[in-house]
Amino acid sequence: MPTSSRQLKFGAILTGVGTAQNEWLHPQIPGDASVDIDWYRAQARQAEAAKFDLVFIVDSPYITPDSAPHFLNRLEPLTLLSAIAGATSKIGLVATLTTSYTEPFNVARQFASLDHISGGRAGWNVVTTGLEGAAGNFGREQHIDHTERYRRAAEHLEVVQGLWDSYEDDAFVRDKQTKVFLDPQRQHRLDHHGEFFSVTGPLNIARSAQGQPVIFQAGISESGRSLAANYAEGIFAGVGNFEDAQAYYRDIKQRTAAAGRNPDHVTILPGISPIIADTDEQAQAIDRERNGELDLDKALVQLGRPFNYHDFSQYALDEPFPELGDLGSNGYRGHAENIKHVAREQGLTLRQAALRFAKPFSSFVGSPKTVADEIERWFVEGAVDGFNIHVGAPEDFARFTDQVLPLLRERGLFRSEYSHSTLRGHLGLPVPVNRHTAASQARSAARATPATATPVA
Repeated sequence: MPTSSRQLKFGAILTGVGTAQNEWLHPQIPGDASVDIDWYRAQARQAEAAKFDLVFIVDSPYITPDSAPHFLNRLEPLTLLSAIAGATSKIGLVATLTTSYTEPFNVARQFASLDHISGGRAGWNVVTTGLEGAAGNFGREQHIDHTERYRRAAEHLEVVQGLWDSYEDDAFVRDKQTKVFLDPQRQHRLDHHGEFFSVTGPLNIARSAQGQPVIFQAGISESGRSLAANYAEGIFAGVGNFEDAQAYYRDIKQRTAAAGRNPDHVTILPGISPIIADTDEQAQAIDRERNGELDLDKALVQLGRPFNYHDFSQYALDEPFPELGDLGSNGYRGHAENIKHVAREQGLTLRQAALRFAKPFSSFVGSPKTVADEIERWFVEGAVDGFNIHVGAPEDFARFTDQVLPLLRERGLFRSEYSHSTLRGHLGLPVPVNRHTAASQARSAARATPATATPVA
């Protein structure tokens, strides 16, 4: 088949022992995988060999004893990705970091450093932190209000991106003969004074091979969608079914265009957990074995996470899903509202809702051909630009890379080799022009344009 001009994008979500309750029990997953750098390096190399666009490390700053196994004991994302950078050469490296409990200067410096270490492969998944308990870890009595968190996030991002432009691309002369290391005219202070931050700058590190790290986001609330439309270059938000995915895709692309940005420069990659076997029947049996006998108590805890670990054990299991009012509005609002909406529209009991939302989202269960067909349908019919594949047991990931990807390549939907060495290159994103260079060029162009003579009355 002829090669499609539009190509699928794939990320690999590396979560060690897993964010689902039973995943760590798989015999191929080491009990310490979430803190084992060798495990991460092996999975990243496997994803790079398959020509994935990126690996993705999730994170959050709050846990309880009932948190999923991976959340309880895991490596800090930027430290981890710096180690993975040395074990890979092409694949993008994306980490989650909150804007609610960090300072822009530190974040700008950390991601710029990862970008240099990796040769231009860094990406930042911008989150505002939905777990209210995180406040206590950062000296606050209360979690920041949802609306305020998103205003803070927008300003945080503006400051970080401004700091990343502290040096123009030709700022460092490094001429030993003339003993000139820096052209000071190419270094720029930020001098930002806003609602939440006051940052002088400049940042003490130059731009990388891709100009700036790639910005990702995962919000599905109204505030999250607005932030994504204005800033995101990649989106990880998950949705419940094909129709919802199409609606979300259209909405984000339309919002991006309305914000004056190119919709093709926003790549939407929801996360999925494919289950693949030789036949559809075998895959469905594996799905039932893994997800059909969930521990109800743990499912209730997992259901409570978007509601700041609300205790659902206090309600009758076989009564309709409880009326929760505004609960969840200051946490993972989009996810919480989706759970309430689905439960209400489908008339779910609490038991049904707990078991439904504790299962990994996946319409992708079947033979390699069935899974490839479903991926193609979602891609071609405007629901996604690609997928973030959850990496669990090595044999499951190998099924995807060795049996599904070849079918997509035969259809001209996915690359066989890398054509770029930066994350921006993989995603088809332009290198952003340094704002100070652009301003200087605009001034020069204005001076070179002859003034129009004013007619004499």
